[in-house]
Amino acid sequence: MRTVTLGKTGITVNKNGFGALPIQRVSLEKAVDILHKAYDHGVNFYDTARFYTDSEEKLGAAFSDRREKIYIASKTAAQNAEDFWKDLAVTLGNLKTDYLDIYQFHNPSFCPKPGDGSGLYEAMLEAKAQGKIRHIGITNHRLAVAREAIESGLYETLQFPFSYLSSEQELGLVKACEKAGMGFIAMKGLAGGLINNSAAAYAYMLQFEHVLPIWGVQRERELDEFLSYQDQEPVLDGELSEVIDRDRKEIQGEFCRGCGYCMPCPAGIEINNCARMSLMIRRAPSAAQLTPEMQEKMKKIEGCLHCGKCKEKCPYGLDTPALLERNYQDYKEILAGKAYD
Repeated sequence: MRTVTLGKTGITVNKNGFGALPIQRVSLEKAVDILHKAYDHGVNFYDTARFYTDSEEKLGAAFSDRREKIYIASKTAAQNAEDFWKDLAVTLGNLKTDYLDIYQFHNPSFCPKPGDGSGLYEAMLEAKAQGKIRHIGITNHRLAVAREAIESGLYETLQFPFSYLSSEQELGLVKACEKAGMGFIAMKGLAGGLINNSAAAYAYMLQFEHVLPIWGVQRERELDEFLSYQDQEPVLDGELSEVIDRDRKEIQGEFCRGCGYCMPCPAGIEINNCARMSLMIRRAPSAAQLTPEMQEKMKKIEGCLHCGKCKEKCPYGLDTPALLERNYQDYKEILAGKAYD
C-alpha cells in the first residue's frame, strides 16, 4: 500500500485520502458504513470542515472509538479570533475528540499572519500550545494567497485544487511545497466531476510522491474504485495517457471548477452549476440536467445583471458572465437536439 508523508509534519498516510464533504449528502448510517469500509481497507486520512454541515458529526460517529488510529483534518472559515475558538470547540465536539491532527484556515481571502490584526494566526498558535491542534494548514483557491502561504514559512500544509487539468501555475505550487517541506493536499482531483476516468486521475497523482489526493466520496461504488487501485495501481501507459491528452484538449483552460465562491448571485443564478453545464452534460450526461427544474435554473441566466460581482470573486479570474452566456446558448442547442446525442 503506497503512502505519503505530509512534509515536515511527519504524518505518513495511505495515498488514498478521504474527502468528507460529500458524506453530508447521505444518511448517518450510510456515511458510517462508507467510512468504516474505508478504514477497514487502510484509509487513514480524513478531511472535513466546520462548513460541511454534518460531515464532522458523521466522522465523529464513525471513529470516536479508534481516534488514535487515524488522522483528521478540519477547517475554520472564521474571520476573527472569537469565531475561531467557537468553531474549534464545535468541531472537537462534533468529532468527539480533544485534538485535530491538522487545522486549516478555510479558503481565506488573505494569508493569515501574526500581527495582521485579525488575531487568527495567534489563535492557531495558542490552540497548538494547548494541544487542541497538532499542525497548522491553509486551504485556498487563489494562487496569490497560496504562494504567500508557502513563502511565509508559517504553514505546514497547503490544500489546493490539483488534477491533470491543472495549469502550470498550479503545478508550480506543488513543486514549491515540496521544496519548502510543506505537505500538499490535493482537492478536486476529479476537477469537480469533469474528469470521469478515476484510473487516469489516480495514475496521474502517483507521479507526485509528496501529494496526498483527497477523493470526495459519497457512494460505496466510488470508494470501491479508489480502493481497487491500492491492489493494482493504474499505470500512465498509452491508453490512460491518451485519456489525459484528450481531456486536456477538450477542457483545460477557461472552465468553471464549481467551487461556488462566486455565490450568491444577485440575480439568483446558480453559477457554480450553470457555468459548467455544457461540459457536465457532455461528459457525464444525466436526465437531471434536462429536467424542467434545471431548465428554469438555466433560464435565469437571461436575467444576468452583468454587475461583475461573480467575476470579481472568482479565484480563477474567469469571465463568469461570458461563461454563463456560452453555457446557456449551448444548453439551448442541446435541448433542441442540435448538439447532444
